[in-house]
Amino acid sequence: MWPFNKNAQSPAAVIDAPVIQAERVTAFDLVRALPDPVMVIGRDGTVLMVNEQVKAALDADPLGLHLSATVRAPAVLDAVSDVIDGEAAHHVEYEIRFPVPRTFQAYVSPVGGPGCGMAVIVLRDLTREQQIERMRADFVANASHELRTPLASLSGFIETIQGAARNDEKAQTKFLGLMRSQADRMKRLIDDLLSLSRIEMNEHVRPNAEVDLAQVANHVRDVLGGMAKDAGCELRVTANGPLIVLGSRDELVQVVQNLAENALKYGSAGKLVEIDVRRDGATIEVSVRDHGPGIAAEHIPRLTERFYRVNVQDSRSRGGTGLGLAIVKHIVNRHRGRLTITSEIGRGSTFAIRIPAK
Repeated sequence: MWPFNKNAQSPAAVIDAPVIQAERVTAFDLVRALPDPVMVIGRDGTVLMVNEQVKAALDADPLGLHLSATVRAPAVLDAVSDVIDGEAAHHVEYEIRFPVPRTFQAYVSPVGGPGCGMAVIVLRDLTREQQIERMRADFVANASHELRTPLASLSGFIETIQGAARNDEKAQTKFLGLMRSQADRMKRLIDDLLSLSRIEMNEHVRPNAEVDLAQVANHVRDVLGGMAKDAGCELRVTANGPLIVLGSRDELVQVVQNLAENALKYGSAGKLVEIDVRRDGATIEVSVRDHGPGIAAEHIPRLTERFYRVNVQDSRSRGGTGLGLAIVKHIVNRHRGRLTITSEIGRGSTFAIRIPAK
């Protein structure tokens, strides 16, 4: 008897209620609720269940397909086969190289005990952890190497001002201007290194906001209008929008602006820089073309390397850090796009990016 509350449920009802609710929860509900990418694999290797995290991690929907169609890692396929045949759970680490390099740890376990005929795979993305470690090492190595020259210059100018030019106001003014220039160069270098590190750290995560590349091109034209005028060069945009991609607007502005700035710095002798945005099948192409001196063929494959410069002295005199095209390459990779470079001596250069249309 239940004397304290006439409306209270009996003990049996209280015990049975969770059981009844649990029976309504399907296996798919449980898989879908998990925060990590999860797949359930049948005896024949077919993917029976997935959650949304799997689709994001693999850039594909493997549901209903054979596991090998989306996970091309022999170690994982062997582990699944062994587990389905009755072996205990396995931990497997594997890498993928396309569309961007990524590293996963796969936990493969039988469902319902050994010999059940099904396996569950839980993926853990190790990419970010590894990239953070690589970023730290690269930043220290690059910063120590590239900052050595401007620091040496600053030290020399300070010694001169404290010594031979102690009482020479004209010389002090000159050297202080040079010191300011070197300090600005170090600031640009550190800013670009930090920007590149952030992009590389998130390169495996594809952004998904809607961005109109025609609008991006027009924005870059407005921002660089003063620079183009100072260079005596016309900056012309051809873009019949909207031309929508999925991405990060700030990063895509950075890409187009970097390419246009390079064209104005090194190709303004041709008096015209053209930014053309158009649809090309399933992709949107943005090309930046100058009519300047062009780039020799042997340099083109290396232009996106960190700190690679066709002419080191000329690049530094124009405020270049040698990181602009490396930043462009990694942003384009993050958007699952492609960068192409064509150039001809005496006729100019074209830098084109192609990003999948929405």
